[in-house]
Amino acid sequence: MGLWKFVKDAGKRLTGRAEAAEAPSEDALRKEIADLGLEAEGLEIAVEGDTVKLSGKPASQEAKEKVMLAVGNIEGVAAVSDEAGGDDPVFHTVKKGDTLWAISEKALGSGARYMEIFEANRPMLSHPDKIYPGQVLRIPQG
Repeated sequence: MGLWKFVKDAGKRLTGRAEAAEAPSEDALRKEIADLGLEAEGLEIAVEGDTVKLSGKPASQEAKEKVMLAVGNIEGVAAVSDEAGGDDPVFHTVKKGDTLWAISEKALGSGARYMEIFEANRPMLSHPDKIYPGQVLRIPQG
């Protein structure tokens, strides 16, 4: 359980508005999760201000972490509160100049393992070179 910070002004825009980023609705987040094909059965989603709260019993730790990233990397979301329990995930916030290779060297001990990070973040990532500053990535463990 914990509170995971995200960059509120970075991330995927779910609406066409150019106004200041507001947190999306619970329905918009559920639609995004479904559109990505993520397993969210057993997870409850609530939006309070710019924080998304996840609770319930996820299908797996991986499924919970992917849902956390899918909703956290949406414009207007500043934090995700994990009230679903389980292990704490390991995340990395992309900085300007980061590559999956460099992140992999730092987090996994070898740049050659960058595809493990890419696969751990699919379907949110469509290509290993398409990451952006402020994006939060899941670092696989074990």
